[in-house]
Amino acid sequence: MTHPAEHIAGYTLHSRHGEIQNAFRYNVDYVLIDPDDRARPALFSRNGFNLASVHDLNHGGLPKQGRGAVWANEVLSAHGMDVSRVKLLLLTQPRFLGYVFNPVSFWLAMDGADLCAVIAEVNNTFGDRHSYLCHLPGFAPIAPSDQLISQKVMHVSPYQQVEGDYSFNFAISPERLTIRIIHRNGPDGLTATLAGARMPLTNRSILSAAVRRPCGALRTIALIYWQAMKLKFKGAQYRTRPTPPQKEVS
Repeated sequence: MTHPAEHIAGYTLHSRHGEIQNAFRYNVDYVLIDPDDRARPALFSRNGFNLASVHDLNHGGLPKQGRGAVWANEVLSAHGMDVSRVKLLLLTQPRFLGYVFNPVSFWLAMDGADLCAVIAEVNNTFGDRHSYLCHLPGFAPIAPSDQLISQKVMHVSPYQQVEGDYSFNFAISPERLTIRIIHRNGPDGLTATLAGARMPLTNRSILSAAVRRPCGALRTIALIYWQAMKLKFKGAQYRTRPTPPQKEVS
């Protein structure tokens, strides 16, 4: 059974903790797609050029060498999940006229209405990627109150240390989704939230996003650099990029 493509016209909220604080909220457009579904609006493509598109080579595996859902199913199977009983969905920012940058995308393993596992696919602006597998023992359904903990192992922001851990929280309902990630590192760290209503992905919604938030992912990376400049002016310590982790998934 396929899953109709959805448009999440939501927002992302970041709040930096510690001595040097910084916070921002921006509107952002994500899509939630079934990688196997071939039904799509005319302005959205899979593995092809369009106003908005999602390409397998950008997801699942090494950057620009992705294998899409094949990779995600292999990861879940290797950790003991029976992938035949779940529907795999991808939550991501689409390409805009061929350009893409995703700070984080999410592979959602759904058993009916229950969320049973998530692969959080994290990218940094240095071209590195690491994925964090989140699940409860026995792949029990993940409730909105559950906190799933992973050790932070990849450099993301040059103004944050590669120390501490991530606390993941997922609230996925038929009407709305909210994902919260807290980087806990003593008094430092940050809280990042992605939230929005789930609506059908249509030509109208794609055009509306292009008008209200032009340039899509290019806008996202421009805003990342803008916030980095603000932190520099506030006196935050810049840390050079360390060697990325060798493992793809933790």
